[in-house]
Amino acid sequence: MTDTTVTHTPAADHPSATEHTRWSPRLWGALVVLCAAMFLDALDVSMVGVALPSIGADLHLSDSALQWVVSGYVLGYGGLLLLGGRAADLLGRRRVFLVALAVFAGASLLGGLVDSGPLLIGARFLKGVSAAFTAPAGLSIITTTFPEGPARNRALSIYTTCSAAGFSLGLVISGLLTSAGWRLTFLMPVPVALIALVAGVRLLPRRHDGQRSSGGYDLAGAVTGTAAVLLLVFTVTEAQGAGWLSARTLGSLLLVAALAAAFLTIESRTAHPLVRLGIFRDAGVRRANLTALTLMGSYAGFQFVATLYLQRLLGWSALETALGLLPGGAVVAFSAGAVGRLLDRYGPARVLPVGVASMALGYALFLRLDEHSGFLGLVLPSMLLIGAGFALAFPSINVAATAGVADDEQGLASGLVNTALQVGGAIVLAVTTAVLTAGSAGGTDAHAQLSGYRPALLLVTGTTALGLLIALTGAIRSGRRRGQAPAPVADHVYPAEASAEASAGASAEASAEASTEQEQEQGVLVSER
Repeated sequence: MTDTTVTHTPAADHPSATEHTRWSPRLWGALVVLCAAMFLDALDVSMVGVALPSIGADLHLSDSALQWVVSGYVLGYGGLLLLGGRAADLLGRRRVFLVALAVFAGASLLGGLVDSGPLLIGARFLKGVSAAFTAPAGLSIITTTFPEGPARNRALSIYTTCSAAGFSLGLVISGLLTSAGWRLTFLMPVPVALIALVAGVRLLPRRHDGQRSSGGYDLAGAVTGTAAVLLLVFTVTEAQGAGWLSARTLGSLLLVAALAAAFLTIESRTAHPLVRLGIFRDAGVRRANLTALTLMGSYAGFQFVATLYLQRLLGWSALETALGLLPGGAVVAFSAGAVGRLLDRYGPARVLPVGVASMALGYALFLRLDEHSGFLGLVLPSMLLIGAGFALAFPSINVAATAGVADDEQGLASGLVNTALQVGGAIVLAVTTAVLTAGSAGGTDAHAQLSGYRPALLLVTGTTALGLLIALTGAIRSGRRRGQAPAPVADHVYPAEASAEASAGASAEASAEASTEQEQEQGVLVSER
C-alpha cells in the first residue's frame, strides 16, 4: 500500500471518491495507535475484575475496600470525561492524547509495584483519569481526520472493534496471568502503552496540536460539572453499602442535583462554556447519548449477573467463565468491516435499533437460566445475540453522537458520549446489584440465588427495551424524511440518502462543496509524512 494524495475532483463526478481513496501507511499507523489506547482501556477494565480475589488475599483488603479497586477507575474515568473532552478541544487533541497515554503507562507500572491497598486504589483512580483524557481525545482525532460518511464509518468500526476485543481478551488474559501473579495484570499494559506512545509521537498528525477551539476557559463550569459527575458516580457506587434511602445517599443525591443546576446555569450564561448546551438541540446527539446510557448500563448489569451465576451457581472457574463469555466479543471482533458497510448504506438511525433489539433478545433468552443450564442451551445463544447487537449498536452510537458536530467541538461530543456510557454503566450496575441482593435476601442456596438473578435480569432487559424505544424514534424520523427534501447534516441524513431525495441541481451543488472540503482535509492528512 503506497501513499496516495487525493485529487480534488468534484463530488458530482466522483461521488464516492473519499470512500475509494486508499489510506496511506501513515494514516493506518495513526489509527492503530488510537485503537491501541482504546484496546488498553477496555483490557484494563476486564483484567482487574478476574484478579480481585487474589489482590484481596495478598493485600489483606476487605470486600468493601476491594470494590474500590474497580470503582476507583470508574470514578476517575466517568467523572472527568467532560473535562477531558473539552481539554482536547482547547489544548490540542494530539498533545492531550499523548500526555494522558504517558500517565496511563506510569499508573499501570505503579499499580503493579505497590504493596498497599490505598496506593493501589490511587493508581487505579489515576489510570481512570488518564483514560478520561485519552478516550475523547482519540475519538475526536478520528472524527476530525476521517470525513463524515464511509471513511469515518470504517474507521469507527475498527476503533470500536478494538474496544470490544480488548474487553473480551482481557477476561481470558487475566485468567492466565492471575495464575502466575495478579501484578502481571497491571504490568502487562505498560510496554504496550509505551510502544503506542512512541508510535503516536511519530504518526499522529501534528495539526491536532495546533487545531484548537478559540474559546476561553470555563473554570466554574469545569469545577461544578466535574464535581457533579464525580459525586454521582461515587454515590451510586456506595449506595449499596450505605443504603439507597439512607441520609448519606439522599443527601449526596441532593448535592448532585444542586451542582448540576449550578452547572447548567453557568453554561447557559458564560461566553465560553465547557459544554455548549445548544449541542443538545441536535436530535441525533440527544438520542445517541440517551441510548448510550441504557446500552452500557444494561451490558454492565448483565455481565455482573452472568458472571456470578456461572461461577457461584454452576461452579465454573474464572477461566471457564471468561471463555464462556468470549463468543460475544468474537462476534464484535470479526464484524468491523460488515458493520461499516451497513452504516454506509443505511445510516446509524436505522442500524442502531436493530443492534439494541438483538441485545434485548439476548438478555431475554438468558432469563431461562436454572440450576442445570448449560453452555450450548443458554450461554452461547445469548452471547451471540448480545455480541451481534453490540457490534451494530456501539459504532452506530459513536457515529450518531459526533455526526454534524463542528470540528472545534468534536472533543466535547466525544466526551459527552463517553460520559453517558460510563455513568450509565455505573448507575444501572448499582441498581442491578441492589435488585439482585434484595431478591436473594442473603440466601446462598440455588433457589435463593435464582430469586435474585431473575429480577436483576428483568431490570437489564427492561433498560435495554427503553433504549430500543429511544433508538426507534430516530429510525421513524429517518423514514419520514426519505420522501422529503434532505435535512441538514446535523440531523444525520447521510450523503447517499440526501442525494436520492434532493433535486438533481441542488444535490450536485451541495455534494460538490462538501466533497471538496472533505477531500482537501483527507488529502492533507494522507500526504503528510
